[in-house]
Amino acid sequence: MKQILNQLFDHQKLTRDQAREVLINISENKYNTSQLAAFISVYLMRNISVEELAGFRDALLDLCVPADLGDFRSIDMCGTGGDSKNTFNISTLASFVVAGAGYKVAKHGNYGVSSVSGSSNVLEHFGYSFTNDNDILRRQMDGANICFLHAPLFHPALKSVGPIRRELGVKTFFNMLGPMVNPARPSCQCVGVFSLKLARLYHFIYQETDKSYCIIHAIDGYDEVSLTKNTKIITNDDELLVDPQWFGMEPCKHEEIFGGESVEEAAGIFKSVLENNGTRAQTSVVCANAALGIRCFDPAKSIVDCVAEARESLESGRARKAFNRLLSLN
Repeated sequence: MKQILNQLFDHQKLTRDQAREVLINISENKYNTSQLAAFISVYLMRNISVEELAGFRDALLDLCVPADLGDFRSIDMCGTGGDSKNTFNISTLASFVVAGAGYKVAKHGNYGVSSVSGSSNVLEHFGYSFTNDNDILRRQMDGANICFLHAPLFHPALKSVGPIRRELGVKTFFNMLGPMVNPARPSCQCVGVFSLKLARLYHFIYQETDKSYCIIHAIDGYDEVSLTKNTKIITNDDELLVDPQWFGMEPCKHEEIFGGESVEEAAGIFKSVLENNGTRAQTSVVCANAALGIRCFDPAKSIVDCVAEARESLESGRARKAFNRLLSLN
């Protein structure tokens, strides 16, 4: 690690193979906590390269516990986190809306690092038990159109960096990696990122894959469609800058999509939205993000039709049914 750190401190980049090797060595506990903190801190002070990010991703996918979900064509709906906006659980709710609309969702998630409540926090609050048992996950996908993949169960390689990430309490390059290392390797990916630079990195890396993808960044910093400002959307074939009216929706204010001060408060918002009792802003934001997920499955669909599907899933109760079904199959 000393050689790697000196290379990085000298403003040099790692090659893809070097980045992969470092992550493998981390998984084998070859570095002490001071070395790990120093390594992580480098990427708090300078941008990560495409080759470095790809190498880290390669290592984590090689090391992960695989999730074999069968022949389902599925999507992951998630954000990188790290935008420090502390919104309610928008991507998690959007996942249930997409599932309620009839699409398969392999949701990858974790506890919140720079926000009060991550997807794992809110699902655990409602009694969901995390599992990496493939039989249970396939049963959930078959019966509820959705399963949840709690990242620590599938990425034991990251166990040693968990305490350091929590102590730092800020976004790290591991936030960047989360959506890229879904152990189910879904064929569709709708991912929100906390910066336009990271959106570009994702675009470069995803171009090497056969995924159908949609990368989202709100220009005021959110890692999701916030409807507070315009949103940058990058897909396999297009690049758009859209305003809330593109979704057929009114703009929202920052405070209208705030996630609360505790897991309990975030869970209350989650339950209210899922029961179609959310505010206009909350419902609109969830449906806008879900619509992009639906469009990722079928890019030929208009955004108007995708928003209509999302609203129907939520208003009909099918999204709530998918959530309750997931809990019952736990």
